[in-house]
Amino acid sequence: MTPYTAPPSMRESLLDAAGRKIFVAETGEGPAVLLLHGGGPGASGVSNYTRNIAELSKEYRVVVPDLPGYGRSTKGVDRSDPFGCLADGIRGAMDQLGLEKAHLVGNSYGGACALRLALDTPERVDRMVLMGPGGIGTTRALPTSGLNSLLDYYSGDGPSRLKLEKFIRTHLVFNAAEVPDAVIDERYRASIDPEVIAAPPLRRPSGRDALRTLWRTDFTRDSRLSRLPVPTLVLWGAADKVNRPSGGPVLAARMPNCDLYQVANTGHWVQWERAELFNRVCADFLAGRR
Repeated sequence: MTPYTAPPSMRESLLDAAGRKIFVAETGEGPAVLLLHGGGPGASGVSNYTRNIAELSKEYRVVVPDLPGYGRSTKGVDRSDPFGCLADGIRGAMDQLGLEKAHLVGNSYGGACALRLALDTPERVDRMVLMGPGGIGTTRALPTSGLNSLLDYYSGDGPSRLKLEKFIRTHLVFNAAEVPDAVIDERYRASIDPEVIAAPPLRRPSGRDALRTLWRTDFTRDSRLSRLPVPTLVLWGAADKVNRPSGGPVLAARMPNCDLYQVANTGHWVQWERAELFNRVCADFLAGRR
């Protein structure tokens, strides 16, 4: 597999956004594209998109934030409205960067962030690419085995490298042999940051308001979805074990400007597992090329 790496010369900044610090790395020139990473343990922006940044930066200004709760951004997420909290943080970062409008590319948790930002403020989003986004029909079926593994990472006996390796190799990708040990090691180190352990950004809703939180994080119950004007491309791995691939047709049927591409022999990490295809399709879609 081609050893894609992020450019070493990315510009870095720590922005004051919506009452929190948002870490951002960026490179390239052209229309702005925000790459929003997934919510697995130890995730961060640049690590999630190491196989995409350099290629997309040939045509775009690629902006890669660490979502609230992750990486070098402020830890902790509003558990009563996690997607809204993520969207507010990224919108605040856009304000600080002087971006009135940008393309959004979101994987999983980052896809949910992108979709919520677009629903709340569609005038801020040009085009959108979603890869296996969270929040699609989450209250209409039991969680998948992959999502259960993710949500349980910090519970029970706590985080461990073995738990993380099982999540990544069993649930995140289609071909476990393609994931280097170094990727797991890096993510495990990030996942045991004491600030993250104290306030895990993605965990199972609990308490008196758990049902309200679940309903708030299910986009299929949001009537605004059928009116969202943002041109959207949904890429979904046909073997996704975290978020069900059936969510793709649901979005294509509900959203008025949504194209769907189901990717064969691919799990939850489309931009990593099928990087060459993803880079080409994403760049063309954002540019309006067919």
